Amino acid sequence: MEEILYLEVPTPDTAAVISWLHADYAPEQGEKVLMPAGIRLGELSIFVWSVQRSTYLKVFRWADRAGAGEAKILRKLVADLREEFPPVYPAPPNIDLSQQSIFEALAADYPKTVEFFKKIPNGEYDLNRVYWWEQRWRESVQTPQTPKQVVFRTDDGNITPAKPSYDLIYIGGALGIVHAAVMAKLGYRVLLLERMPFGRMNREWNISRSEFQSLIDLGLFTVAEFDRVIAAEYVDGFHKFFDANNPPQAKAKILHTPTVLNIAIDAERFLKLCGDKFREAGGEIWDETEFERADINPDKATIYAKHLPTGSDRQVTGRLLVDAMGTASPIAWQLNSGRAFDSVCPTVGAVISEGFEPEVWDVQYGDVLNSHGDISRGRQLIWELFPAEGKELTFYLFHYHQVHPENPGSLLEMYEDFFTILPEYRRCDMDKLVWKKATFGYIPGHFSMSSRDRTIAFDRLIAIGDAASLQSPLVFTGFGSLVRNLSRLTHLLDTALKHDLLDQRSLNAIRAYQSNVSVTWMFSKGMMVPTGKILPPQQVNSMLNTFFDVLADQPPAIADAFIKDRVTWTRFNRMALVAAKKNPRLLLWIWQMAGAKDLTRWLGNYLNFAVSALMSWIFSGWFPKLLYQMQPWLEPRLPSVWLWGLSQSYALTYGLGKPHLMPKFQLTKPRAKVEVRSRLGSQEPEIG
Repeated sequence: MEEILYLEVPTPDTAAVISWLHADYAPEQGEKVLMPAGIRLGELSIFVWSVQRSTYLKVFRWADRAGAGEAKILRKLVADLREEFPPVYPAPPNIDLSQQSIFEALAADYPKTVEFFKKIPNGEYDLNRVYWWEQRWRESVQTPQTPKQVVFRTDDGNITPAKPSYDLIYIGGALGIVHAAVMAKLGYRVLLLERMPFGRMNREWNISRSEFQSLIDLGLFTVAEFDRVIAAEYVDGFHKFFDANNPPQAKAKILHTPTVLNIAIDAERFLKLCGDKFREAGGEIWDETEFERADINPDKATIYAKHLPTGSDRQVTGRLLVDAMGTASPIAWQLNSGRAFDSVCPTVGAVISEGFEPEVWDVQYGDVLNSHGDISRGRQLIWELFPAEGKELTFYLFHYHQVHPENPGSLLEMYEDFFTILPEYRRCDMDKLVWKKATFGYIPGHFSMSSRDRTIAFDRLIAIGDAASLQSPLVFTGFGSLVRNLSRLTHLLDTALKHDLLDQRSLNAIRAYQSNVSVTWMFSKGMMVPTGKILPPQQVNSMLNTFFDVLADQPPAIADAFIKDRVTWTRFNRMALVAAKKNPRLLLWIWQMAGAKDLTRWLGNYLNFAVSALMSWIFSGWFPKLLYQMQPWLEPRLPSVWLWGLSQSYALTYGLGKPHLMPKFQLTKPRAKVEVRSRLGSQEPEIG
């Protein structure tokens, strides 16, 4: 018996495919014999099955060699299936919540989602939030040519300007509060606006101890306080992708990463502590307040917002506006003329308090990246599982997705998948699970050709976090990426504020661009199924297993550095060559998925990475140290040159996966007396 065809039929209605094979499929030759899961045509067996809310079909030949007309039969079968069951990208219905609840409105289209959100505390509120976020995301993707204008340039003319009420106004209270708290501790007058009640989170956060250390180094947290916000710490984390249908060279061992995302943060406890520290430092929070627009003039930014519970308008002025609104930020879409992101990870999940049998999962371990099936309806679904507090487990289901107006990516479709296929991933009785909260969101990605091809600033305005597409290209952790780069962003922003360097050109230098991350972005591109394109179902898993098997053969520190965005040029090239040698088809698969345009862009990016690596090799060992030695003379006289030098120093070190070469700093004084004290950081061994 030999397998001669394997394909996906992109529909969750497997019964309809069997019915079509039985009643409507008309082969040009051979007698059709009906079977419970398909048909038999002479020496060919055609059968289908369901997994991941999709349908898969295989054809096996029972003879030793192909019979006459076999190739023609297979071509017609594939063509007929594609015509009868084409790719479909459903959109949520338009609903009127003044006439019905969100549960009533969505029950017909998303029955599983409604059933289980009813069991989740605050489920009705959160499902409304899921629907709102998806509608807003779809609108921004489908009308990129005319993004809504929310930032306006104004001029007060000869009017004597009033002093702004605040130095910094942050919009967005998840990642925003972390950065805002640091800046408030420096003595700046800071206001934070948050659309939701402050402290509510639709996503949990995981990080490692070494990454969180930057918050301790900055003085925001003590070691004891960090320990108090840890919900769980696992012993080891696993990476494994489904490989039952992969060719031998594309099967892989389990990759162990015990120090990647192994700390589960209690997000709400963490946010509360950040909020307390923020207020203690003089910061102010306006929650349940929605940003509407900003007027920018040479002296200040004026922000207009609405207090949602009362409907009252609010207006406030600041020296600098910080956009931390994440993927749905209308500011990010306006600044980049609709091209805010090249990719996105639609992500759904939940925190489950209990209900899993002990043999299903040991809470000492995490599943960092895992797939239990092949491409499903144009997506390679990937799971994450992290221990949380006590017996709690946090689950995520996501996929790497091309931003496309015909197929923006659906949270509601993903939730219907999640509640249907969770028992396939981890054996469980769904009715016995105790739900604590829903976790969801759109996590963006941007394919940067250089440090300047994305606008993250305007006069008196700067974006951070997901609004600036600051995330890891593999695990898409915006929280981890922000924390890893927090020292860099804080140092540069503090310098700009001290010297009033708040024009667009100066603020655009305050970014966390990494040449190594922009190159590894191609790996996430290779996990996206282009809209309207049909790929062999096993192709993405084959690519992932090829590369992760190479990582599994490396010393643990190499995999750790790669996944934490610290891979160097030398190490990247070594691993790429090993992967290409192990599986030569890898290059063809990347070509098929990325296409000529993106592959050409990536080659340019790779050359930029090589040049940056050469510059780093020449300058990183001495330029940052020399710059710090010149600081007492240079900063007071030429502050813009000092800011440029700092930005370049960070690019040569942090931007190439070598943060240990950048002298560390401590920012501990109030703004009026702020001092930047440098000391050479601990000399971590360079991986590469």
